[in-house]
Amino acid sequence: MTGDHPLIDRDIAEHYAGTAERGRLSAGSNRLEFLRTRDLLARHLPSPPARILDVGGAAGVYALPLAAQGYAVTLVDPLARHVEQARAASAAQPGTPLAGVELGDARSLTQPDASFDAVLLLGPLYHLVEQAERIAALAEARRVVRPAGLVAAAGISRFASLIDGLVRNWLEDPAFARIMERDLTDGQHRNPSGHPAWFTTAFFTHPDELAHEVRAAGLTLTALVGVEGIAWKLADLDARLDDPTRRSVLLRGLRRVEAEPSLLGASPHLLALARR
Repeated sequence: MTGDHPLIDRDIAEHYAGTAERGRLSAGSNRLEFLRTRDLLARHLPSPPARILDVGGAAGVYALPLAAQGYAVTLVDPLARHVEQARAASAAQPGTPLAGVELGDARSLTQPDASFDAVLLLGPLYHLVEQAERIAALAEARRVVRPAGLVAAAGISRFASLIDGLVRNWLEDPAFARIMERDLTDGQHRNPSGHPAWFTTAFFTHPDELAHEVRAAGLTLTALVGVEGIAWKLADLDARLDDPTRRSVLLRGLRRVEAEPSLLGASPHLLALARR
């Protein structure tokens, strides 16, 4: 932690200062991540006008569409830049604005006990590199969600760097190979080179670890699914997503095996769905 960014590691803050989250999710596997996450939330969230707390919601890439659907969404993020962007975007949809936007820490929320129908943690867990911090964030989500309410928590797979490195030939670079080896060893992802495509300080989880941490926070795990699944490195992914028929076939196939334990680690993002 630093004085300039007391709620988040400096390297993480600098990474997101140069990243437009809405733009990031508009192409390739990132686009698939967005579509699949929206699909999963649509199937598991309670109906509008339920109250949703989006923790680590960045500029509102998920919060704003949910608000447009009639949900009462409050967004919390540790970066002032994201909070400002979310407020501006909320003002730009005056008919369905966010219910609230604030600077905050996933490990110590200001919201009252049992005050939301669902809590989203779609980013915080993989930027909390210590297990105690991840469990603390999950426990806070449990505290503020109502009894039987949904907590949806995302993680990055332990094997994401290996798969990405193989496809992009990055493993031929000794610097990336070292990053990948540490990811596989203990999940602690570091990028001392600062290469913009090699992400930033993070924890890459094993599916079993994510399940364990959800339960350790006192939540009941109801499903653990792969988000992008086995399709994230398809060479023609954008072409498939552009075609409504092919997109439907792709998403239907991924949904069919999204909870298959033997395939979970092959998905770059995992989503734990749990209840208080």
